[in-house]
Amino acid sequence: MKIPVQVSFHSLDASEALESAALARAEKLEQFCSQLTACRVRIEQVSKHKQQGCEFAVHVDVTLPGHELNVGHQRHEDAYVALRDAFNAMRRQVEEAVQRMRGEEKLHAVPLHGKVARLIDDGRYGFIAGNNGDEYYFAAENVVDTPFEHLREGAAVQFLPELGAQGRQARRVSLGRHGTP
Repeated sequence: MKIPVQVSFHSLDASEALESAALARAEKLEQFCSQLTACRVRIEQVSKHKQQGCEFAVHVDVTLPGHELNVGHQRHEDAYVALRDAFNAMRRQVEEAVQRMRGEEKLHAVPLHGKVARLIDDGRYGFIAGNNGDEYYFAAENVVDTPFEHLREGAAVQFLPELGAQGRQARRVSLGRHGTP
Protein backbone atom coordinates (compact mmCIF):
# COMPACT_ATOMS: atom_id res chain seq x y z
CA MET A 1 0.00 0.00 0.00
CA LYS A 2 1.38 3.41 -0.93
CA ILE A 3 -0.02 5.14 2.17
CA PRO A 4 0.13 3.35 5.53
CA VAL A 5 -3.18 2.02 6.82
CA GLN A 6 -4.90 4.51 9.11
CA VAL A 7 -6.88 3.13 12.03
CA SER A 8 -8.87 5.53 14.19
CA PHE A 9 -11.08 5.03 17.23
CA HIS A 10 -14.15 7.14 18.05
CA SER A 11 -16.06 7.12 21.33
CA LEU A 12 -13.82 4.39 22.73
CA ASP A 13 -10.25 4.03 23.92
CA ALA A 14 -7.65 2.92 21.39
CA SER A 15 -6.89 -0.80 21.55
CA GLU A 16 -3.60 -2.24 20.30
CA ALA A 17 -5.21 -5.65 19.77
CA LEU A 18 -8.09 -4.21 17.72
CA GLU A 19 -5.72 -2.01 15.73
CA SER A 20 -3.49 -5.01 15.05
CA ALA A 21 -6.50 -7.03 13.83
CA ALA A 22 -7.51 -4.17 11.51
CA LEU A 23 -3.97 -3.88 10.10
CA ALA A 24 -3.83 -7.63 9.46
CA ARG A 25 -7.17 -7.56 7.62
CA ALA A 26 -6.07 -4.56 5.56
CA GLU A 27 -2.88 -6.40 4.60
CA LYS A 28 -4.98 -9.37 3.40
CA LEU A 29 -6.87 -7.02 1.04
CA GLU A 30 -3.62 -6.58 -0.87
CA GLN A 31 -3.82 -10.26 -1.88
CA PHE A 32 -6.83 -9.33 -4.00
CA CYS A 33 -5.37 -6.11 -5.42
CA SER A 34 -1.73 -5.08 -5.20
CA GLN A 35 -2.61 -1.58 -6.45
CA LEU A 36 -4.32 -0.39 -3.25
CA THR A 37 -3.15 3.13 -2.51
CA ALA A 38 -4.87 3.85 0.82
CA CYS A 39 -6.97 2.21 3.52
CA ARG A 40 -8.71 3.99 6.37
CA VAL A 41 -10.47 2.12 9.16
CA ARG A 42 -12.71 3.82 11.72
CA ILE A 43 -13.92 1.84 14.71
CA GLU A 44 -16.51 3.48 16.91
CA GLN A 45 -18.69 2.67 19.84
CA VAL A 46 -22.19 3.76 18.81
CA SER A 47 -24.29 3.13 21.87
CA LYS A 48 -23.84 2.70 25.54
CA HIS A 49 -26.91 1.13 27.10
CA LYS A 50 -26.59 0.14 30.74
CA GLN A 51 -28.74 -2.95 30.27
CA GLN A 52 -27.78 -4.05 26.77
CA GLY A 53 -24.08 -3.29 26.58
CA CYS A 54 -22.57 -1.45 23.66
CA GLU A 55 -22.49 -1.78 19.92
CA PHE A 56 -19.53 -1.17 17.64
CA ALA A 57 -19.55 0.14 14.08
CA VAL A 58 -16.68 -0.24 11.63
CA HIS A 59 -16.15 1.88 8.51
CA VAL A 60 -13.55 0.95 5.90
CA ASP A 61 -12.51 3.23 3.03
CA VAL A 62 -10.13 1.95 0.35
CA THR A 63 -8.61 3.79 -2.59
CA LEU A 64 -7.28 2.10 -5.71
CA PRO A 65 -6.68 3.56 -9.18
CA GLY A 66 -9.98 4.93 -10.47
CA HIS A 67 -12.00 3.67 -7.50
CA GLU A 68 -13.00 4.95 -4.06
CA LEU A 69 -14.62 2.10 -2.16
CA ASN A 70 -16.26 2.26 1.23
CA VAL A 71 -18.11 0.05 3.63
CA GLY A 72 -19.93 1.80 6.40
CA HIS A 73 -21.69 0.90 9.57
CA GLN A 74 -20.98 -2.79 9.88
CA ARG A 75 -22.39 -3.11 13.39
CA HIS A 76 -22.13 -5.75 16.04
CA GLU A 77 -21.86 -5.96 19.81
CA ASP A 78 -18.43 -7.56 19.35
CA ALA A 79 -15.93 -5.14 17.77
CA TYR A 80 -13.97 -8.02 16.18
CA VAL A 81 -17.08 -9.40 14.49
CA ALA A 82 -17.97 -5.93 13.15
CA LEU A 83 -14.37 -5.60 11.90
CA ARG A 84 -14.51 -9.02 10.20
CA ASP A 85 -17.85 -8.24 8.53
CA ALA A 86 -16.65 -4.85 7.29
CA PHE A 87 -13.49 -6.31 5.75
CA ASN A 88 -15.41 -9.20 4.17
CA ALA A 89 -17.73 -6.68 2.51
CA MET A 90 -14.73 -4.61 1.41
CA ARG A 91 -12.98 -7.69 -0.02
CA ARG A 92 -16.02 -8.33 -2.23
CA GLN A 93 -15.97 -4.71 -3.42
CA VAL A 94 -12.25 -4.87 -4.17
CA GLU A 95 -12.68 -8.13 -6.13
CA GLU A 96 -15.50 -6.58 -8.18
CA ALA A 97 -13.45 -3.43 -8.86
CA VAL A 98 -10.49 -5.53 -10.02
CA GLN A 99 -12.78 -7.50 -12.34
CA ARG A 100 -14.13 -4.25 -13.81
CA MET A 101 -10.59 -2.94 -14.27
CA ARG A 102 -9.66 -6.12 -16.16
CA GLY A 103 -12.86 -6.04 -18.21
CA GLU A 104 -14.04 -9.32 -16.68
CA GLU A 105 -17.57 -8.27 -15.78
CA LYS A 106 -20.20 -10.96 -15.88
CA LEU A 107 -22.10 -11.14 -19.13
CA HIS A 108 -25.68 -12.29 -18.95
CA ALA A 109 -27.15 -14.49 -21.64
CA VAL A 110 -29.49 -12.70 -24.03
CA PRO A 111 -32.91 -14.36 -24.22
CA LEU A 112 -34.23 -15.42 -27.60
CA HIS A 113 -37.83 -15.46 -28.74
CA GLY A 114 -39.68 -18.12 -30.66
CA LYS A 115 -42.73 -20.36 -30.77
CA VAL A 116 -43.34 -23.86 -29.52
CA ALA A 117 -42.94 -25.98 -32.66
CA ARG A 118 -44.04 -29.33 -31.25
CA LEU A 119 -44.62 -31.02 -27.92
CA ILE A 120 -44.00 -34.65 -27.03
CA ASP A 121 -46.36 -35.12 -24.06
CA ASP A 122 -45.42 -38.65 -23.05
CA GLY A 123 -41.73 -37.70 -23.00
CA ARG A 124 -42.44 -34.30 -21.42
CA TYR A 125 -40.23 -32.45 -23.84
CA GLY A 126 -40.62 -30.35 -26.93
CA PHE A 127 -38.99 -28.17 -29.55
CA ILE A 128 -38.98 -24.41 -30.06
CA ALA A 129 -38.63 -22.72 -33.44
CA GLY A 130 -36.50 -19.69 -32.65
CA ASN A 131 -37.02 -16.38 -34.43
CA ASN A 132 -33.45 -16.84 -35.69
CA GLY A 133 -34.55 -19.93 -37.69
CA ASP A 134 -32.91 -22.52 -35.42
CA GLU A 135 -34.74 -25.26 -33.52
CA TYR A 136 -34.13 -25.85 -29.80
CA TYR A 137 -34.91 -28.88 -27.64
CA PHE A 138 -36.34 -28.32 -24.15
CA ALA A 139 -37.53 -30.56 -21.33
CA ALA A 140 -40.34 -29.97 -18.83
CA GLU A 141 -37.86 -28.97 -16.11
CA ASN A 142 -36.65 -26.09 -18.34
CA VAL A 143 -40.09 -24.42 -18.28
CA VAL A 144 -40.45 -21.65 -15.67
CA ASP A 145 -43.54 -19.88 -14.27
CA THR A 146 -45.93 -22.23 -16.11
CA PRO A 147 -46.62 -25.96 -15.86
CA PHE A 148 -45.46 -27.94 -18.91
CA GLU A 149 -49.04 -29.10 -19.45
CA HIS A 150 -50.14 -25.50 -20.19
CA LEU A 151 -47.85 -25.17 -23.19
CA ARG A 152 -49.46 -25.33 -26.64
CA GLU A 153 -47.93 -25.59 -30.08
CA GLY A 154 -47.60 -22.12 -31.59
CA ALA A 155 -47.34 -20.40 -28.19
CA ALA A 156 -44.89 -17.49 -28.06
CA VAL A 157 -41.99 -18.15 -25.70
CA GLN A 158 -38.78 -16.59 -24.49
CA PHE A 159 -35.78 -18.76 -23.61
CA LEU A 160 -32.04 -18.83 -23.06
CA PRO A 161 -30.16 -20.72 -25.78
CA GLU A 162 -27.48 -23.23 -24.90
CA LEU A 163 -25.34 -25.62 -26.90
CA GLY A 164 -25.60 -29.05 -25.28
CA ALA A 165 -24.05 -32.42 -26.11
CA GLN A 166 -27.04 -33.26 -28.33
CA GLY A 167 -27.24 -29.86 -30.07
CA ARG A 168 -29.19 -26.67 -29.45
CA GLN A 169 -31.17 -26.56 -26.21
CA ALA A 170 -33.45 -24.03 -24.55
CA ARG A 171 -33.45 -23.36 -20.84
CA ARG A 172 -35.58 -21.02 -18.72
CA VAL A 173 -38.45 -21.26 -21.21
CA SER A 174 -41.31 -18.90 -20.34
CA LEU A 175 -44.66 -18.18 -21.97
CA GLY A 176 -45.74 -14.81 -23.32
CA ARG A 177 -45.03 -12.55 -26.21
CA HIS A 178 -41.97 -10.97 -24.51
CA GLY A 179 -41.67 -8.24 -27.09
CA THR A 180 -42.00 -10.44 -30.18
CA PRO A 181 -43.89 -8.89 -33.12
